[in-house]
Amino acid sequence: MGLVQDALAGDRRALARVISLVENGGPEGRAALAALHPHTGRAHVVGVTGGPGTGKSTLVNALAGVVRQRGITVGVLAVDPSSPFSGGALLGDRVRMRDLAGDAGVFIRSMATRGSLGGLAQATSDAVKVLDAAGFGLILVETVGAGQSELAIAGAAHTVVVVEAPGLGDEVQALKAGLLEIADILVVNKADLPGAAQAARALGMAADRGGAAGEAGKGGWRTPVLLTAALDGAGVPEVADAVVAHGEHLRARGMWAAHERERARAEFVDHLQRESFARLMAKVGQERVEGWVTRSATREVDAHTAARTVLSLGLACGEADVEREHSSSEGSDYF
Repeated sequence: MGLVQDALAGDRRALARVISLVENGGPEGRAALAALHPHTGRAHVVGVTGGPGTGKSTLVNALAGVVRQRGITVGVLAVDPSSPFSGGALLGDRVRMRDLAGDAGVFIRSMATRGSLGGLAQATSDAVKVLDAAGFGLILVETVGAGQSELAIAGAAHTVVVVEAPGLGDEVQALKAGLLEIADILVVNKADLPGAAQAARALGMAADRGGAAGEAGKGGWRTPVLLTAALDGAGVPEVADAVVAHGEHLRARGMWAAHERERARAEFVDHLQRESFARLMAKVGQERVEGWVTRSATREVDAHTAARTVLSLGLACGEADVEREHSSSEGSDYF
């Protein structure tokens, strides 16, 4: 596939087209991912998450700038809410990252969630693979910022940066949402505002209460709490240092490879479920499925029984197809 080779060679237009292919799905996108797969597994994937208004985009912009000064190429995937009309990304974080425009070592792409839960677009992991294969050393994935739905980033990134801000009660919300449990690095942004130091102390105390259990689950990593004022760059180099340190920690403890295996397992199961469901629907038919939905809605049968029945019908159809193929081959002159 010429387009894939062009993307691997650094052609930015080809790279954008490949991401569009994998984002839209379909045979071409799947073929592109299969061709790119042997070239993946080298990038450090960093998820940046937190509530709305905490300054995630500003921090990502500043962090990318610091990393570029250190000679590392950066890919940025900014996951935005979908437009209810076009289905495209609603906010367009690229507009807020103009400082990075024109740098050949930076590639920025906004992606729409398209209704996907977890703060990530359905095709985000595939887009990460494309940027990884294209040779970007660090990939920053900024989530949509929808509170408790942000936890999916933990399975997609090697390092998770949770961003909070003073005056929003975010330290309490972070506890409720479980964000502290997935945080490898905690950042209190807008540190020039009143209450920043208090918010950092509250988050630090909350992280310490997670204590030994949290550190044991992270191989002894102690989550740092850092103060930044991303608009003027204050504290951002320290965040970059913490990201590098966490990556080194994962590799030293053998956790990098373990994470890659778990991510591969999750992707495999996800694709297996989608493919199985698609084939089941094709065999059983939408009309028959809707009939069982109606029976469940009218309380004639419960949803669990209806689902098991439809699955049995799909399996029966599959067995019948195999039997027909077997009978056909026995009656032919091929053998």
